[in-house]
This record gives sequence, C-alpha cells and structure tokens, in this order.
Amino acid sequence: MKKKFPLGFVITAILLGASCAVSAFMLNEYSQEKCIISIIMSVVFMAALIAEIIIYQKSSIRRIAELNDAVNIAGNKVLYYAENPVVILGDKYEILWCNREFDTQIMKDDDAFGCDIGKALGVDMKMLLAESIAKTEYNNRIYKITCVPIGAENKNLIYLSFTDITEFVELFNKYKRTRPVVALLVIDNCEDVLQNFKESEKAQVSAAIETLLEKFMSKTTGVLRKLGSYKFIAVIEEQHLNEIIGEKFNILDSARNITVGNKSNIITFSIGVGRGGETLEENEGYAKQALDMCLGRGGDQAAVKTENGFRFFGGVAKGVEKKSKAKSRIISNALQEIISSSGDVYIMGHRFADLDAVGAGAGLAGAIRQLGKTAYYVVDFQKNLSGMLIDKIEAEHPGLIISTEEAEADFDQSCLLIIVDTHNAEMLESRKIFERAAQKVVIDHHRKSVNFINDAVIFHHEPYASSASEMVTEIIQYFKNLNSLSQTLSEALLAGIMLDTKNFVMRTGVRTFEAAAYLRKNGADTIKVKSLFTSSIDSYKKKSQLISSAEIVNNCAVAAAEKESSDIRIIAPQAADELLSIQNVDASFVIYKTGNTINISARSLGIINVQVIMESLGGGGHQTMAAAQLENVSIEQAKKMLYEAINSN
Repeated sequence: MKKKFPLGFVITAILLGASCAVSAFMLNEYSQEKCIISIIMSVVFMAALIAEIIIYQKSSIRRIAELNDAVNIAGNKVLYYAENPVVILGDKYEILWCNREFDTQIMKDDDAFGCDIGKALGVDMKMLLAESIAKTEYNNRIYKITCVPIGAENKNLIYLSFTDITEFVELFNKYKRTRPVVALLVIDNCEDVLQNFKESEKAQVSAAIETLLEKFMSKTTGVLRKLGSYKFIAVIEEQHLNEIIGEKFNILDSARNITVGNKSNIITFSIGVGRGGETLEENEGYAKQALDMCLGRGGDQAAVKTENGFRFFGGVAKGVEKKSKAKSRIISNALQEIISSSGDVYIMGHRFADLDAVGAGAGLAGAIRQLGKTAYYVVDFQKNLSGMLIDKIEAEHPGLIISTEEAEADFDQSCLLIIVDTHNAEMLESRKIFERAAQKVVIDHHRKSVNFINDAVIFHHEPYASSASEMVTEIIQYFKNLNSLSQTLSEALLAGIMLDTKNFVMRTGVRTFEAAAYLRKNGADTIKVKSLFTSSIDSYKKKSQLISSAEIVNNCAVAAAEKESSDIRIIAPQAADELLSIQNVDASFVIYKTGNTINISARSLGIINVQVIMESLGGGGHQTMAAAQLENVSIEQAKKMLYEAINSN
C-alpha cells in the first residue's frame, strides 16, 4: 500500500515554491531590500520543509518498527494456531519449538521439546533434507512431511510441516485394490483329449469344469462368462488376484484332479491375466498376450502380465501332443515358397550347438539343397557340443556347414535366415547375421520365453514336440522333389531326437516315433547314432565323480563341479541325466564354472518344472530340460541361490 505524505509537508512545499517564484520576480523588478526579504522567506520555508521531511522519516521508521512487531506477533500466533502440525528443529534434529497441533495431534503423550524427531517418528532426516519431502506413519496416521532449511542469528534451523494424508492414502489403496483385472481361461487341447469319450462323459467333464470355475469365482466379487465351448473370461478385482497369486493359482491343481470314470489328470487349464492397464480393453489385450505365452509354453499354467514381462505359475503337466500334421504341411508349403523367392539360405541354431541343433540345421540345409537352392548350416567350430557329428557331416557333405565368420562375410539382405532349436535372439550363434536378416523363420520346440523373436515371417513353435529335429523331419517330408535324405543327415536328425528324448524315454509321442521311422527308412543306423553319444574314459571318470558329489534336497539332486575342464559342457548335462536314475529324485541340477560364469544344467522327470526354477535365476528352457547362467558369483553362492529357487517353487 502506498504511503500518503502529511498535509503540513504538502503546504510547506507549496509555500516554498511560491516564495522562490516571488524572489525571482522581485530580483528583476524591485529593490535589493525586498529581494533579501524574499530570499530569507525562501530559506525559512526550505528549512521548514527539511524539518518536515526528517520528522516524516522518523515517524515512518517508528511505524514500520511497530508494524514489524505486530506482524511477528501475528505470524507467531498464526503459526502456533495453524491447522497443520509444525516444528522447528536445531542442527541436531532436536525440537526447539512446535505449534499447538503438533503437540496435540502427534506427540500428545510426550514432551516434544528437545526430542530427536528422527528417532521419535522414525524419519530418516538426511534423506528428508535431501529430498525435501517424506512420508511417515505414526499413531496409526500417515503424514506427509515438508522440510525447509532456514537460517536465523547464525544458526541453522529446520522447518517441518506435517500434512495428514491418511484418508487420501486409504482412498488410493482402495482404488488400487478394486482395479479391474481381466483373466482368460482356456482348457488345453480339450477336443483332442475328449475325442474318444462318450457323450455322457463329455457332459460330466463339462459340468465338473463349470463347477470348478464357479467355486473359484465364489471367493471373489468378480464375474465369469463363457466365450465358447472351452474358453471363459473373468473380470475380478486386484485384491482378489493377489489372493489367487498367493495361493499360486491352485485352480490348476484342482483341474488336474478332475476324474472321469477311471481316468484322471486329463484336464488342464491355461490362464492369461491382464492387469495394470488404464482401461478394460487394455487389460484384455494384456490377458491375450499372457494366454499366448501360456499356450506357447505347453499349457497347464497361468501367466500374469507385469510391467517387466510375465510371471508364471504351474506348468506341471506334460503338453498334450496334437496328432494332426496339418500344421506341419502348411508350414512346409509356406517355407518352400519363401525359399524359392529368396537368395541363399542360412540356417543357424543356438550357441554351443548340441546334437539337436546340428541335426535339425544340417538336415534342413541338406533337404533345401535338393530343392535347387544353396543352403548352409552356420556353427562355431570351436565352441560346440557336437564335434563328432559335425566332422562326420563335413566328411560326407563338404561345404554344407560353415563357420560364423564365413557366414557373416557373405550374408546379405537377399538371404533367408532360418533359426532352429531356439527362439531367443540372445542365444544365437551370430547376432550380426540375425540383425542383418530381412526375413527370418523360426522352428523351435522349447517352451516360449518372454524375449522371443517377434518379427519372424514364420514362427513354427510346438512345445509338445520332442525336439527340433522331429519338427524338421516332419517339414521336409512335405518338400516337393525331395527324393530322400542321405544316411548321414538322417542319422544326424535321429541323433537330435534321441538326445532330447533320452533314447525315446522322455517327451515322446506318436509323431516322434513316426519321424524316427521315416529317418530309419532313409538309412539311419541306430548303432552309428549311438556311437555319437560315447565319451572318453577320462570324461566318464569326471562324470562319475560329479555324480558321487550330489546332495539330495526336496527330491532334487544337486551336484557341483569344483574344477573346470575343457569337456565340462558335455559332462554336466550327461551327469544331470544320470542323476535322474537315482531313487526318489524327481529333478537334477549340475553346477559348473566356465570363466567368470556359473552354469546350471537342470533335468526333470516331469513332476517338477525345472523351467520355472531356472527362469527365477534368469535362465529358461523346457519343463524337463532347462539351464541358467549366473555372472560374478561363486559355486557356493550359486548353490545357495539354487536352493532358494527350488524351495520357492
């Protein structure tokens, strides 16, 4: 507000101006005496004006001082009676002053003065000073604390203001608890499972499934609707989903317990859950992605879409084999069209290629060459687990297998890249070739992982297939103008099937034996194939020592190789397979070191899903065959981490 000058000050200024004007006039018109009188009058008025100014300044200063005192008193009263609790702290975080609300709301039962507020309220004062805002809970109330450092009389003080946000936090938590979640539930391969059942038995299964789902939904406030014969959609609240996750989706176990006649373990569910979206439509999209991941991993599991990917539950039952080969025939025709319109064909598997990767890759390359196209299988000749098979193929088919360096030098945009026995770009023999390829085809049998190749023109993925070699064998049977495979390539494909099925014991179906019969018809010699699995006496001794060091924990055999060796990558998986032959062992894990990396090779009989255990350690694989790699940890640390993963799953 502007200050007004006093009336006397204004009158004196006017008289001074008039006097000066008169003096100037008389100086020109009248005598010297009259001029002196006028000048004296001007001086007098000037002195009076100066006196008025001095008096005015002193009175203004006095008024300002009085006003400051009044403002300070009013400010202190306002701060003391403020609605929010307020404190002023010393440099040791002790309370020097607090207002009435702090005394009555927060520390009503204690003497606040001199108290260390950090210890009293559980506040990290250093973090509060750095971030200026913090949140704390005290006496069942939640407060937001605002911090302002101040300086007064060479002292460092801290001003804290408390805002009670209890109601807001409760409302926000209620909002999060009641957010809608979309779940898609599908019965895995129900048509294939029930095709030989009587109509009454099918009705019994349908009734049992719907009863199970109704019981499942009765624990929630959600709704369930049937989308088709074997597909359902449910909308539930976030709080109920957290309870379901806490129970690890026990509806999956209940579904497997459905019995029809004397048959059990015939029904499995795949459940995709979408959460965290801004709309129901967005959550439904997440649920579809999660359901695709479940089906790509063999079914009998639940997948929850999260910000960082997916979280999986279940996955105990074996995938149900589809008996129809219609998909293989369609894939074969589509692959032949792409091959005919492309340049050279390069086939590549995963790093440290095993017999399945080499057999599938080399076998497919040989079949493509019979179509009149140039095809190569790309492998690292130094780092692989199939040296004997590679040497044998090289001797019979020179130039069919090339190194990664040769492939990287010749590969261009017109070439076609076919990836076998993996769908993870991080595991390929050559990342450069993958990034350079304009067209990619993926053929794999491993259960789908989160970071799968999503830009392939053909993504042929069958998690219930025994091996990539089985899938390739089915595809090449539909190749036009293919007379027959050579004996060597047939044996390579058969070796891949035998490796992943453990000599036709694990994960075999009707189509597995049909593929083996086709290869046998093309001249594959089982005795020669068996010779590819032989090892030296030194390797056998190392494997025996590794097996003898195993410990049994929760029906899991865990062995660790303390020393590094050049053939440990071959010995470790073989030892893991051998450990499964021990009584009451459902899964086996072999830990070994290569460089600065700790590797874990996992095997299972199917009761325990080793894929889920390895995924919790950053690895992956299949339900009965998986692996993981840990960086910068010791053997003992890796063993401890493995035990924790086993117990938590």
